[in-house]
Amino acid sequence: MRWLAVGFVALIVALQYPMWLGKGGWLQVRELDRQLAAQREANAALKTRNDALDAEVRDLKTGLDAIEERARSELGMVRQDEVFFQLPGADARAPRTPGPAAPARAAAAAPPAPAPAARP
Repeated sequence: MRWLAVGFVALIVALQYPMWLGKGGWLQVRELDRQLAAQREANAALKTRNDALDAEVRDLKTGLDAIEERARSELGMVRQDEVFFQLPGADARAPRTPGPAAPARAAAAAPPAPAPAARP
């Protein structure tokens, strides 16, 4: 009788093994669900990017404002009666009116003073 019980337990374990650890088992299904969720997130991000590109293409095909904006920003084009002023990069980022933080910024931008040489 005892051997029969051990046999049934072994049979149950043998039948449960593929469900938990085998091909298409519970653990593999959980891993595939995780991969599917990650792929869906990536697809959503790519769809958003594609929609933005599609809107930009439609705007470029139908409107002249987008073409003019792109020509001005990327190609540096100006109209016939316009004057173009180009400012240096460092000065363009600095504020036009000195504020209370201006001395601190000037001190931070100044190169460090050289250390005194050691005497022998």
